Amino acid sequence: MTGQVGKVKEPKKIVVIGAGIGGMCAAARLARAGHNVEIYESSDRAGGKCRTEWIGRYAFDTGPSLLTIPAVYRDFFQRTGQQMGQVMDVEAVDPSFNYRFHDGTEVKFANLSRKQTLESIVESLGSDAAAQWDSVLQRAERMWDVSREPFIESELRSPLSLLKRRHIFRDLRIIAPRATLRDFGLSNPYLSKIMDRYATYSGSDPRKAPAVLSTIAFVEESFGAWHIKGGIGTLSEHIAARCEKVGVRINLNSPVAAINTKGNSVTGLTLKNGEKVTADIVISNADAGFTYNTLLSNPTRKVRKVRRVLAKLEPSLAGFSLLIGLRPSANEKLSHHTILFPENYDAEFDAIFTKKLPVEKPTIYICAPHDSTMVKSEGHEALFVLVNAPRHSLNAKDGFNWSDRAFAEKYANAIIDQLEASGISIRDRLDLLEIRTPLDLQSSVNAPGGSIYGTSSNGPRAAFLRARNRSPLKNLYLVGGSAHPGGGLPLVGLSAEIVSNAIMATSK
Repeated sequence: MTGQVGKVKEPKKIVVIGAGIGGMCAAARLARAGHNVEIYESSDRAGGKCRTEWIGRYAFDTGPSLLTIPAVYRDFFQRTGQQMGQVMDVEAVDPSFNYRFHDGTEVKFANLSRKQTLESIVESLGSDAAAQWDSVLQRAERMWDVSREPFIESELRSPLSLLKRRHIFRDLRIIAPRATLRDFGLSNPYLSKIMDRYATYSGSDPRKAPAVLSTIAFVEESFGAWHIKGGIGTLSEHIAARCEKVGVRINLNSPVAAINTKGNSVTGLTLKNGEKVTADIVISNADAGFTYNTLLSNPTRKVRKVRRVLAKLEPSLAGFSLLIGLRPSANEKLSHHTILFPENYDAEFDAIFTKKLPVEKPTIYICAPHDSTMVKSEGHEALFVLVNAPRHSLNAKDGFNWSDRAFAEKYANAIIDQLEASGISIRDRLDLLEIRTPLDLQSSVNAPGGSIYGTSSNGPRAAFLRARNRSPLKNLYLVGGSAHPGGGLPLVGLSAEIVSNAIMATSK
């Protein structure tokens, strides 16, 4: 993006709901420009879902476990007065992913090298499969070139504005908005599963998710997969430090009860302790549905319209995770990122999106950082294990009730059985095991149902139905994964830039 944050002549009082990555990045940019900014965070820590947690002698990235497009955050640090390299060691993850399948087939994707990835595909799956993947990535690159500026890096004000683009019909042919990931027609069953997985990056079903999500594969390949020494969660710590350095006040343990309004404009916040905070501008880094349905208790006609639009969106899938600490072993360590695919991947999406039940044989994602600073004892290993799951709900039509801890323990053991069956030794090395359900995620970061990404991208209209950064109420903005342009560290960082630029444009 090209927005330049400069000093404002008339500083505004800006309050931010939530100290997630998006909220903090927007706050720091605006404070650096001269505004008076405060953040109100309900929990006792900043960072939202982006956190590295220490349990005993082990550290786990319990939110994002991978950084892509690091330039988004290099830009953030630079524009707020510091070089990212001065505070963080960012290391390439190579191979970026190790994909393992039910029959023992294995494919490793190289970091920043299509040539090496294609060579790995040839070795494991044959030259025809490699040609298929190369063709898909070429198409994904064209999609990225077309969608990057209007759909990702810019404020999406109205679908009609896109029709004014000079090459709109050519662009639409490339993006193929009605095509799904499955419409790529990958005949190789192994590559098809890898492509399906990119739908889950936005909490979606590949049978409904738009084909443009294939651009994630191109982005990972072209911009790389990166680890931050000490854990990805340290990114949130350094962003919080940046906030404080440029004058942002972060109020922890300060949950917000309501966004106050007068007519069609916001006037500030009411905290749960009853304190009222006046403000010229409010930025909500809370979930968009929570913002519109709960925090705005006296909705206008336009707010009610947004509520109806958001109600049409399907919530994203949730996650069931295991935090595993292992004693030393003479065996070779896992790759930093390992994915174990089941034989029947469709059964996973049927269970989550149709039956609303935990998956019997789920795809298992394992993050095993090769980072000595994330364990306190040499040779020990910290594994973060995640499987896709239905969101938490007391209503069986909307999700699964994850409040039964006995079931959670039984399900955790079933996942460990799968790990053992795939040749990954757990039980004879087990030193620590902690279970996190979607209900735990809902409770810890106020994510409704534990939906990791807010809303899914199921359907061609999902991108246009997602909450816009500029609300229909004057001086209320939305930032973060549930707002435009979407979830994941790069998009959340861009969301903060879009919001700060929009506010700056009205402040100069």
